[in-house]
Amino acid sequence: MYKRVSYEQMKRQETRRKRRVRIACVLFMAAAAAGASMALAVHVLAAPENPEAGAEENWKAELKNAAETISGNLAVPEGILFAKDIEKEPGVPVVVIDPGHGGEDEGCEKDGIQEKDINLAIAGMVKDKLDGMGYQAVLAREDDTYIAKEERVQNANAWGADLYVSIHQNAYEDESAEGIEVWYDGNAADGSSADGNAANSSSADGGAAGADNERLARLVHQETLKSTGAAARELREDSEFYVTRETSMPSCLIETGFLSNQGEREKLVTVEYQQQVADGIARGIDLYFHPKTMYLTFDDGPYRERTDKVLTVLKERNIKATFFLVGENVERDPDMARRIVEEGHTIGIHCYSHDYEKIYASVDSYIQDFEKAYEVIREATGVEAKLFRFPGGSVNAYNKHVCKDIAEKMTEMGFIYYDWNASLEDAVHDPDPKQLILNAKESTLGRQSVVMLAHDVICATGDCLDELLDELPEYEIKALDEQTEPVHFHIDGME
Repeated sequence: MYKRVSYEQMKRQETRRKRRVRIACVLFMAAAAAGASMALAVHVLAAPENPEAGAEENWKAELKNAAETISGNLAVPEGILFAKDIEKEPGVPVVVIDPGHGGEDEGCEKDGIQEKDINLAIAGMVKDKLDGMGYQAVLAREDDTYIAKEERVQNANAWGADLYVSIHQNAYEDESAEGIEVWYDGNAADGSSADGNAANSSSADGGAAGADNERLARLVHQETLKSTGAAARELREDSEFYVTRETSMPSCLIETGFLSNQGEREKLVTVEYQQQVADGIARGIDLYFHPKTMYLTFDDGPYRERTDKVLTVLKERNIKATFFLVGENVERDPDMARRIVEEGHTIGIHCYSHDYEKIYASVDSYIQDFEKAYEVIREATGVEAKLFRFPGGSVNAYNKHVCKDIAEKMTEMGFIYYDWNASLEDAVHDPDPKQLILNAKESTLGRQSVVMLAHDVICATGDCLDELLDELPEYEIKALDEQTEPVHFHIDGME
């Protein structure tokens, strides 16, 4: 989409700019003679794309100064609306797919391959894919016609679109540069910085727009990388492009490859690869509207400083989770247990002593420990918990001889137990936060419904929680309740 230009290229661009200015003046004089009042402006954007980390700050400053317009776009007079009529279908999301550039604005070009053509081909495939999935997809341009960015945005806003995705290609003087990057506006609706997973943050209730943009960008980036196998470049929150700043719906801009890179250029001109790109974009959009479900659960707490860190992250994101408490720890810190309840999380029983050999000596010893924990937690929080989790899970090395009998007895008493099907694997010596994130992501196995095991008493878990939630944009985080279908380990002799 954007490329750094040499001095000679700049002179040629300036010549073209002056020619456009002359054309604009002629149009202005013609409009004035007809009794119309219009103001036309011509802007040229040469925002650099620099893969070298050392030049980061320089080109970010250039980008901020230049990003008001897309190369060659004519400004549209304020207040003029060009929206064509579309008939919205009730309950069907409207998604605007914007093939960048068009007409005389060819975008970047290499060996006769023009960005505008690649953009339009991929956008058409995305539209077809989304239409087939039940969405109402609309192209910002349908052919090789120049449409100003202001007009595209005004159309999308007038249509009341639900999402806006702009498709572009990249170019750079270093022809080895490659990969996919996605840009979004990370500012909240009030201009402040917005962080977090929108499906599980305050933005889900009409809050920060920046979080919605981020989640869309992460999903489009993540799924397009999966579908193409392309190199992963940056996910940038500092986009100041008009189409990502002025749209009233969540939006992002994807650069699907480098036309300046011979290998990527040769792939991008093929229908097969264009379809792979389109499939990834469409999949990201679909996950935005239809996220999977994750039940985030924490065992062994409360533990004051560490549970506090976990609760703070969850509160900032407006996420509700489930805490399986240990009675001894509740006795030591009843205020933290009450805070968990006050902040809207689900309380479950884990155990009282966490002494596996004692707890699993017999069915009676398990019931005795459970009832003691139940009373301590009820007295501290007022919650008469119905959910519980076996220490070590329903089947482990300590309870194989009694697990079936305990499970049957607890079910008979009206309690519901939950194991897990994904885990941070954080109950280890000196856990590494980055590894915990990797463990969690890999163990989901793409499931539609995940019960994730974590431990709020582990310092590294609190340290990585914010980043972990960023890395799982395809999931909506919920708390367990009595209606949630349990995840159980297999117990021999039980259905």
